[in-house]
Amino acid sequence: MAIPLVYNVRSVRARWTSTIVAVVGIAGTVGVFVAMLSLARGFRATLVSSGSAENALITRAGATSEMTSGVSLDSVKIIQDAPGIARGADGPLLTPEAVLMAPIPLRSTGTDANVELRGVAPNVFTIRSNVKIIEGRMFRPGLSEIVVGKNAKTTYSGLTLGSTIWLGSARWEVVGIFDAGGSAFDSEVWGDAHLLNGAYKRPDTFSQSVTVHLASPAALQKLKDSLTADPRLNVDVTREIDYYTLGGFVALIMAIGAVFGALNTMYSAVAERGREIATMRALGFGGPSVVFSFLVEALLISFTGGVIGCLAVLPLNGLTTSTMNFQTFSNLAFAFKITFDLLWMGVLFALVMGVLGGMPPAIRAAQRPVASALREL
Repeated sequence: MAIPLVYNVRSVRARWTSTIVAVVGIAGTVGVFVAMLSLARGFRATLVSSGSAENALITRAGATSEMTSGVSLDSVKIIQDAPGIARGADGPLLTPEAVLMAPIPLRSTGTDANVELRGVAPNVFTIRSNVKIIEGRMFRPGLSEIVVGKNAKTTYSGLTLGSTIWLGSARWEVVGIFDAGGSAFDSEVWGDAHLLNGAYKRPDTFSQSVTVHLASPAALQKLKDSLTADPRLNVDVTREIDYYTLGGFVALIMAIGAVFGALNTMYSAVAERGREIATMRALGFGGPSVVFSFLVEALLISFTGGVIGCLAVLPLNGLTTSTMNFQTFSNLAFAFKITFDLLWMGVLFALVMGVLGGMPPAIRAAQRPVASALREL
């Protein structure tokens, strides 16, 4: 004999205090789950958008990042003559780049954060065509001038247009603000590579990496074969878009604690109703009918909590935050990216928690001998 659905609706209403606790627990967990996935997705989108399929990044063989790489000036001279590199009116389209870190105070807290400084060639905007000056102008080679990403301008102190700031042993003027399309470059400060190296007393005979514009996306293999086979070189060649990647593992770890909390809430909400289940069985309802009824109730609660949790995190969409890029140990600004598929995943996640948290105690209670359960009444 099946238990009518109206019983579940009335049960939820009658136990409104425990129902609210369960709904809030599920909503909080789903909110954390969706927020962490949107954070990871926004972080990943920021990094991936930094790369281009038309560019290649050349680093020292075995280097795990630009910060641990080094490409000599002699190597750059060999690289610029390699096949597969696009040529412009002034020669091969490549930019040897110095990558450094500078402590600059955050606007929000006043505490120092590691900001990535990138020494670039004057033709960098030709190579990275997605980067545009939106305020001011490009720095002039040979002068202590810098341009800063739009996120760097709003995140750090002293980087507004026209301001000056000490970097290393020199004072620099901010002459331009650039937009890199929401990529990691938006959190960086760019200047003349030779002067930046000098300001930090670093040898000017080395760059951390070389970015080249390919003659075509298919020219990568030709360039790679040429450079890796040259005995004078010790370099790795990577398509730029493949260099910037990030997994969602950190977001998963951050959500685990909240998940177990919600599962425990659902489990307790059903487990404490063992006597009620025994009474229903004494009235003639079979074990499968009782389990199914309680499963429906758990799904109703978890669905409500899932929807509320998703609605609660919607205001985060597009909100800019910052964290450390563990590849470079620099501060990176990025935006939460909440999409429709993430919201559906949040609701589905809530329903799964309803099943996992509601079914085991219901099955356990339904399997107990009725006489034994009723003696506890």
